[in-house]
Amino acid sequence: MPLAIIAFIVVMLIPMPGLGAAGHAAMALLVFAVIMWATEALHLAVTSLIILFIQPIIGVASFDNAVIGFANPIIFLMIGGFIIAEAIRKSGLAQRLTYSMLNHLGTSPNRSLFVSVFSTGILSAWIENVVAFAMLLPIIKEIIPLMGAKDAENGKSNFAKAMVLGASYGSLAGGFATEIGTAPNLMAAAYTHLPFINWMIFGFPLAIIMMLIIWKGLGRIFPMEVKGIIGGKKTITNKLSQLGPMTKNEKISIVLLLFTISLWVTTGITGLNSYSVALIGAVLFFVFGILDWKDAQRNVDWGLIVFFGGALSLGAALLNTGAASWLINDLIGLMGSNPSTLLIMILLMVVAVLITQVMSNIALSAILVPLSVTLASAQGLPVGTYAVPVAIACSLSFMFPMADPTVAMAYGTGYVNIKEILKAGVPMVIIGIILTIVVLLTIAKPFLG
Repeated sequence: MPLAIIAFIVVMLIPMPGLGAAGHAAMALLVFAVIMWATEALHLAVTSLIILFIQPIIGVASFDNAVIGFANPIIFLMIGGFIIAEAIRKSGLAQRLTYSMLNHLGTSPNRSLFVSVFSTGILSAWIENVVAFAMLLPIIKEIIPLMGAKDAENGKSNFAKAMVLGASYGSLAGGFATEIGTAPNLMAAAYTHLPFINWMIFGFPLAIIMMLIIWKGLGRIFPMEVKGIIGGKKTITNKLSQLGPMTKNEKISIVLLLFTISLWVTTGITGLNSYSVALIGAVLFFVFGILDWKDAQRNVDWGLIVFFGGALSLGAALLNTGAASWLINDLIGLMGSNPSTLLIMILLMVVAVLITQVMSNIALSAILVPLSVTLASAQGLPVGTYAVPVAIACSLSFMFPMADPTVAMAYGTGYVNIKEILKAGVPMVIIGIILTIVVLLTIAKPFLG
């Protein structure tokens, strides 16, 4: 904590021409928060509470404006996702789905990791990545002890680390595939007017290659200590027979889950958004008696919700004080009057990746995408030249729990700590930037508008 306070004071003493007092203070608060979160000097949620009450004290925003992060729809998507995941677990449906999946796909840890990455990834091309992750998380929690992993909740199992980060990173990579895969993609599509099929032509190959890299990469970063299901296929067969026919609660749960998924997939037709659908699904599990509120009190990680609300509040402060725009414009100005396309692409992606670790990627894309379209038009380039890689970079949120709700939820399992998320996330981000640039300069070039 002393290091974070010293860093805050140092940033406040550095002159920042062109940036107002509130923006200057927001930059100092950003440095303070990142150090506090990265070192876990206090619980992540406690640091978020500091971010809320410190903003009016240092002149960044009034308390009413500081708490606006808790009104962000993504918070309610997380709450709904947590409740649905708990309902799937409590009903016994998660256990049945786990055994059925292992029965069909095999019992090796490598195959389980493949399923973890690709099941969330393929789903995330069409629905919110938080939703895809929340649906798979109870199944992952069932698979880990079945494989013989010991003390996973205390961060002692490499297999557990790979599985939970595989689902999180897979869900982020899967979002690259379509214009509706992520909010930044939608923002880029709105400004560039690229046809849906154009995006898919380069988006799907990019997503699939990235998911393969995540699958193989996590297996190397976290060498798995388990060999496979104890007792092999026979264990699975025995478990399935012990479960017997589906219970009433399982049948109700699968109907409610399929109904909720159908609402997510048809948001374009119904006019509902994915946030309200998450709450509809969550409430239905209470209405039909699968859960009571005590289950939500006990098993939803409310500390994680507070932490994420604080991170969104910090992002809003950077946006509203002009600190984010100042940082981006200054960096582009440093490149001189006639920088190369490749250099601008790399710089915009690196800036997007770094800022998205501590700021809502929706808010960030709202700043960066219009800037990217303007830059491309000024240089006489296809309109998507910078906007598309920026949108994808906004989803390379692999390095910190505050970067994306799925990474926060992965951290919340206790299987993996922040240093390990960084250890896995940094190489994935670097590979993601390089891979995106290669795809955009080859496959995507004719389709960028």
